[in-house]
Amino acid sequence: MREFTTHSQSSPYVSPWSLALRLKLLAWEYCWLLFCAWTPKPLNAWRLLWLRAFGARLSGVPFVHQRARVAMPWNLELRHRACLGDRANAYSLGPIRLEEDATVAQEAYLCAGTHDFTQVALPLLTAPIVVGARAFVGARAFVMPGVTIGADAIVGACSVVTRDVPPRTINAGNPCRIIRPRA
Repeated sequence: MREFTTHSQSSPYVSPWSLALRLKLLAWEYCWLLFCAWTPKPLNAWRLLWLRAFGARLSGVPFVHQRARVAMPWNLELRHRACLGDRANAYSLGPIRLEEDATVAQEAYLCAGTHDFTQVALPLLTAPIVVGARAFVGARAFVMPGVTIGADAIVGACSVVTRDVPPRTINAGNPCRIIRPRA
């Protein structure tokens, strides 16, 4: 069962984030734009330095493409050789962790937040996303909050992942389902 965190809001038009957090988000956006978004691929260490400065937990040497997007780096954890590809989006309103050698391909979207549509105020709900060791999330796949993608699993391009993906399986579709075991 997924554990969602509810962020209180008095209405759908009021941010659940404090003014201090919104200013930190603004600083992060400008820092990424000014210092990272234009850098060539070989300057990965420079981009990792800025992610660390804003609280990302990095172990070993992960890779973050210069056109990848990270909403809240303090909610991001990347292990050795984990990869956020070209225009991949880590919408890290809640925790997102990429285990060792995990790959999130170009334009894939990891969405750690949604809303409680049963409430008038539509409060923000967040839940962690985990991409297991050596797992691969294909181009333009969409991963919902609270999903764990098992180790060595493959998620096909343009898949919509609404529930956990078992380890060592090949998965695809909308909604994403198991196609076959991975050898």
